Parts: sequence; C-alpha cells; structure tokens
Amino acid sequence: MGFPDRIERTVELAQPPARVWTALTTADGLSAWFGDEAEIDLRPGGLGRVAWIGERSAEIRVERVEEPAVFGFTWQVDGMPEDDPRRTYVEFTLRADGGGTRLTVVESGFAQLPDGQYPATYRSHVEGWARELDELVASLDGS
Repeated sequence: MGFPDRIERTVELAQPPARVWTALTTADGLSAWFGDEAEIDLRPGGLGRVAWIGERSAEIRVERVEEPAVFGFTWQVDGMPEDDPRRTYVEFTLRADGGGTRLTVVESGFAQLPDGQYPATYRSHVEGWARELDELVASLDGS
C-alpha cells in the first residue's frame, strides 16, 4: 500500500526574507518558535538540536544552506530506535513577495516508515507543522 511521502505547507509572512532566514537558521530564532531550546551549526554537515521541554528533543543534521533562499536538514523519525539510520528531510524555501516572504516547508521521507508506524507519525508531523508554523508567524509578528 502506498502512503503520501511528503508534507508541504506554504505561509505568507509580512517580514522580509532576511528576517525569516534568521528565525529559521539561528538558535535564538529557532527557540522562539520551533521548540523551547535550540542549537545549530549552520553549515552542510553541521549538527543541531531542538528540544521541547518536558516532551522530547530532536537531533538535526544540516544538509543545505543557500542563504537567504533555502535551508534543509534531516532529523530522526520520532519513535524509531536511536541507531536507526532512517531520517526525514525538511526543506524551507524562502521567496521575496512584495515586502514580505512566501515560505514553503516540505518534509519528505515518510514512505520509508514501517506500515504500523506510518499513520501516527505522518499525522503527528502534519499537525506539528501546522502548529509550529502558526508559532513562527506569531513570533515574527510579535517581535
């Protein structure tokens, strides 16, 4: 049985790409909307971590940095053993749109999940991106 392999969301932001880029690619920027704590080494192959206090943390590996237009990373699939090599890929694409930014987020790689894990993980990420992107908009609008 085939499953959707990707989640794609687009949001319109009032801030210019440089400001959105900072929110996506710095520890302070990420911790303002994506988790409660963040660390990042912004270079291909660089490592980072995002943590939701009292919940979980996620290790990330930076894969693509094309400032200020594309930022991509992989991260471990929640619920998989720590030594499992399967990861999903998240890519943010920024495009200037008037005085603001059109931000597209794509997460792919869900088809590699075991059948029994796929539905809950995919649903969790669909809901998670909706929630996190709402937090990004609120964070940028409030700062």
